Amino acid sequence: MTALPILVLNAGSSSIKFACFSATSADQSLIASGAVEGIGSAGQGRCWLRDSAGSTLHDEAVDISDSADGFARIPRLLDAHPELPRPKAIGHRMVCSSPEVTENQRVTPALIATIERYVHFAPLHTPPALEILRHTLAAYPAVPNFIVLDSWFHRDLPPVARSLPIPARYAALGVHRYGAHGISYESILNQLAPAIPERLIVAHLGNGSSITAIRNGRSIDTSMGLTPTGGLISATRTGEIDPGVLLFLLREVARTTPSAADAADTVERIVNRESGLLGVSGISNDMRTLRRAIAEGDARARLAVDLFTTAIRKFIGAYIAELGGLDLLVFTGGIGQHDSATRAEVCRNLDVFGILLDSARNTAHDAERISADGSAVPVRTLPCAEEQVIVRHVLRLLAAG
Repeated sequence: MTALPILVLNAGSSSIKFACFSATSADQSLIASGAVEGIGSAGQGRCWLRDSAGSTLHDEAVDISDSADGFARIPRLLDAHPELPRPKAIGHRMVCSSPEVTENQRVTPALIATIERYVHFAPLHTPPALEILRHTLAAYPAVPNFIVLDSWFHRDLPPVARSLPIPARYAALGVHRYGAHGISYESILNQLAPAIPERLIVAHLGNGSSITAIRNGRSIDTSMGLTPTGGLISATRTGEIDPGVLLFLLREVARTTPSAADAADTVERIVNRESGLLGVSGISNDMRTLRRAIAEGDARARLAVDLFTTAIRKFIGAYIAELGGLDLLVFTGGIGQHDSATRAEVCRNLDVFGILLDSARNTAHDAERISADGSAVPVRTLPCAEEQVIVRHVLRLLAAG
């Protein structure tokens, strides 16, 4: 089978990550990867590109005014390296689409219009993703583009996990649990295959964090809900919170905000951009910064991290009960894979479930198995390989016509 050059794009609010692959159904070989970072932040912009061996092909500090400016640099950068093949297909990560779009599929103007009606289902992610979709269609008009949904992995959640305790008339509008980080969870299953355990819990911990219970390779419950705001406390998002808190915030904001829509937008900003690790610590949303602050005795940083690790531990305990036991616990994501202190704090007191970490393994660089020899439940760290999953779906959709 002839290998197909595929470009993968992952748009964030201030960055665009991209990767070039030479792919067949049997092999997805990375050719190069890069990012445009610091979009809209004067003095913080950067554009870089590395080959598959990690050698730097381009690294430039440059002010990037907006996402249009940021995206325009990607085709120029790829064109400047003729050794890189031009893409014959493009895959986009889409965090959450809408109740009308539940399948990975080819991008059309009608699809973009449908997703745009539901931007509040993922307010931090969907607007920049839609903007990059439009730029990509304009830059590569003859190349098929596809969306791969972060919620697709959770599409068959059982009703008890999918349903939210609200009146049926609102549930009929598509208000239910969608979940996120599904591309990451799918990548973990790919790495575990063919020996996928019956009862698996995966904790994806990063700037956004979630945790999922998986039985026989299928998601049966996941922490994020209608939007990525739910579930675990994250870098700037609240995670699960008493709905009464939202009502209190809305009433407080409404005192000085005449428009109901503007008041809702303000509360949305509070719970999505000003809360979480950042809001509690008052310092940063970056775990590395918080760890340094904790070492210096900062009590607010300590509280923020304790809220984070305690929430994860609670979900693990709940999901063990839901699964009826546990055969494997996996940590992934930037924090999950690289922060040994977070893993140790999460697993504290989980020995009652037979989960025991080995301190030396846990702190070793890039150790995969971190559980003790006597642990009844193995604990592993695995990388999040989302790009390869997106490439696989693009190939599948192309083959399906």
